[in-house]
Amino acid sequence: MKEFIGIVHQDEGSALGIHFPDVPGCVSSADALDDLSANAQEALALHFEDTKMVTPRTLSEIEKDPAVAAELAEGGVLMAIPLMELSG
Repeated sequence: MKEFIGIVHQDEGSALGIHFPDVPGCVSSADALDDLSANAQEALALHFEDTKMVTPRTLSEIEKDPAVAAELAEGGVLMAIPLMELSG
């Protein structure tokens, strides 16, 4: 199963958001962390219905990315999201 590393962020007074450095344009949000994971799985599945599949980088590769390091320094948190197929 493929896992994509997302960066979770939250501005004061807003929902949690997640985006994927390896999947530009794929984003999701939720009010609770448990819901964010499920919503992010759905966002990835829907994204790849219309877009060519990419090979996700490993956690260590993502951590070496300067853009990711900058987001982490600003309070972002990494979260692994498995790619699931949508049923029905």
